[in-house]
Amino acid sequence: MMITVNISDTQVATSAHDTLVTYSLGSCIGVALYDPVARCGGMLHYQLPTSTLDAEKARMNPCMFADTGMACLLQLFQAAGGQPRRASVRIAGAAQMIGDTGIFSIGKRNHTAIRKILWQHGILLEGQDVGGTAPRNLYLRLSDGAVSVKANGSSHSL
Repeated sequence: MMITVNISDTQVATSAHDTLVTYSLGSCIGVALYDPVARCGGMLHYQLPTSTLDAEKARMNPCMFADTGMACLLQLFQAAGGQPRRASVRIAGAAQMIGDTGIFSIGKRNHTAIRKILWQHGILLEGQDVGGTAPRNLYLRLSDGAVSVKANGSSHSL
């Protein structure tokens, strides 16, 4: 079953029949976690690097931000039996989208934020597909933990 992770959303699944997917990662980042022992997977699609940008929005929708979104993902992941320190983690997104002339550099700031958060939790980043100007889709297949990215009409493993 395909489980869609929307923008500013997180999902966790444990069935080998499930695939987590998030679409249209522009400057946003998609985070895919997979614990091969518990056979548990989780995905987050966040838009902004830190909840300090807007505490009220963070309270209403914590998955909009890297810091509060990762806290939600890790809580759900652990509740489903996953252990973050043995999880494989892959990310995609952080593109420079049209209209972002570099003044805000949201994609770069999002990438820096997730790397810092993973480091703080002692979680190793095993793969990434970030930067550029094209939006991406991110897939996590729970049967084997395979992660793939689709961009510009082609797909590759991550």
